Amino acid sequence: MKSILCAFFISTFMGLAHAAQLSEEGFFSGRLSKISRDISVVRVKVDFDNIKYVNVKDKVEFWDEKNDTLRCKSYVIGRTSAYILLKMSDMKFCEKNLYFTTGAYFKFFSEDLVNNVKMGREVVGILIKKRMAVQGQMDVRNKEIQGHMDRVNSINARYQTLREKLEQEWQKELHALDEDKTYSLRSFKDLERRRDEIDQKLEQYKLKDENLTLDRWSLDSNLYFKK
Repeated sequence: MKSILCAFFISTFMGLAHAAQLSEEGFFSGRLSKISRDISVVRVKVDFDNIKYVNVKDKVEFWDEKNDTLRCKSYVIGRTSAYILLKMSDMKFCEKNLYFTTGAYFKFFSEDLVNNVKMGREVVGILIKKRMAVQGQMDVRNKEIQGHMDRVNSINARYQTLREKLEQEWQKELHALDEDKTYSLRSFKDLERRRDEIDQKLEQYKLKDENLTLDRWSLDSNLYFKK
């Protein structure tokens, strides 16, 4: 009896020690949703974010939480976002030593998953660095764009001032031209009035070369005479 208990504690201790050495990233849990004994395949319902890192041909072992020393070995033959298909290495062993039935809850571990997550983390690290580099370039370009807008606004303000100044000068020149026109028109009217007065006086004081006028009393021009 003592030897049996001793063996049990030793196996349990070794199992715990082995589990402690395993990376937490390789653990997940799930329930059997379908068992195909004729082809030694089971479908497992899982719910964890890193399922995308479970690949076909990855090795997976699983066990009952009550005893993690008895583990079924399998490998992945298919995966969706919520299920994985496992090909069992020894279906009879699993049926004999685990509560192997639909709906049963098991713990799973895959060293391949650990490696896949590690590679994924490296890829994520590279992508984060690339994103930071791209974001830095975007920030530079954004500053250039903002600077461009500031320069455009500055130029617009400067030319608006010049436009207002030019508008004032334009109006001033037009006003001066209007004044010149008014002055010229007044001068013209004054000169026209003076000319009319002169014409009046010329008419009044108009002279003729002779005081005698030709009398055309006859049809014969030879008979004309001055009187």
